[in-house]
Amino acid sequence: MATEQLFADRYRLERRLGVGGMATVQLAFDTRLERLVAVKLLAEHLAEDSAFVSRFRREALSAAKLVHPNIVQVFDFGTDNHSGRQFIVMEFVDGQSCAEILRDRGPLAPRDAVEILTQACRGLDYAHRNGVVHRDVKPGNLMVNTEGVVKLADFGIAKAAEQSDITKVGSVLGTAAYLSPEQARGEKAGPSSDLYALGVVSYQLIAGRLPYEAASLTDLARLQEAGAPPRLDLEVRDVPPALAAGIARALDRDPARRYADAAEMEDALHDGLAGIGATGDLDSTHMLPPTEDATRMLERTQSAPPPPRRRLQPVDEPPRRPAPKRRAPAGPPPRQSSGGAGKWIALVLVLLLIAAGGYAYTQLGTEKQVQLNEDVSGTVNDAVNDFKQLVQDNTR
Repeated sequence: MATEQLFADRYRLERRLGVGGMATVQLAFDTRLERLVAVKLLAEHLAEDSAFVSRFRREALSAAKLVHPNIVQVFDFGTDNHSGRQFIVMEFVDGQSCAEILRDRGPLAPRDAVEILTQACRGLDYAHRNGVVHRDVKPGNLMVNTEGVVKLADFGIAKAAEQSDITKVGSVLGTAAYLSPEQARGEKAGPSSDLYALGVVSYQLIAGRLPYEAASLTDLARLQEAGAPPRLDLEVRDVPPALAAGIARALDRDPARRYADAAEMEDALHDGLAGIGATGDLDSTHMLPPTEDATRMLERTQSAPPPPRRRLQPVDEPPRRPAPKRRAPAGPPPRQSSGGAGKWIALVLVLLLIAAGGYAYTQLGTEKQVQLNEDVSGTVNDAVNDFKQLVQDNTR
């Protein structure tokens, strides 16, 4: 094909992939890199807004820096010199969007829906950490390729159009059903707004319908302020209450009560599918009315301070007994100690001392009598004490 017939002197347009309010998507062949790509041609009236064109180029450049398996890669953008139309060249995803899946297959099983949603959470988490907010999360922008990989499309375009004078007059950015309450009030969108929109997509993929059926943005805002949508586990069978609670948290009208980030929402969806996590008002215990006795017991339990926790002390091991010594071979019984002989020796010693004392008494005069009696008496007492100790030692 001649060069002048190529779009932007490079892309050969093959067929139309989709049509939206802001752009038309064409399947094209990149003649330079010889690969299939998706070319999004923006509506002609958008080129009339010079402020939009400059913002579009800036946001397309930011989107081109996002390289993640769950984000459609942006390859090129600019203006076609022949038609004057703004375009953006993206990775071609061979598969279907979630909008087409809902149209062809209807509602998904909770497990299939969670597989798609958790991958979308990974793409959003990467974009948010890099300072990019999608602002237009909806089933049409969630692409699923033939290998089951989910990719988020249209990063950058929403922010460029958000401040455009064309969108401010009588129109609303994005699909109204996926707008968060703060966006419906005209406030600035943030990462939490993307999580709300993904919560709407979650509800729709499982229930097959939107959480709020509104004919206009005003009706949507009124329904959002009126309260939470119907419980998902009551709308669809086989939905775990924990999963329904996890999706309901993403749909909270207060941004501060939603998930802190997309990674936390991914974990909550995984756990909810497995029946793990807080169920809030969806707790099954609310189905049973409490009795008066149970209520009083619960109140006493809640009012009473918790008992102090006792710390268990380690138990010392009992000392090991030494192995018994091997006894010597049996022989004649040992002779008893000389305790009996000692007794006789002590008795003889006492008698000798008494005799010696009598002899000294006859030999010495009256002056020495008292001194000798004291000496002999002391010696006898010592002998008696020695005798007693000897008896104790031998009978112990």
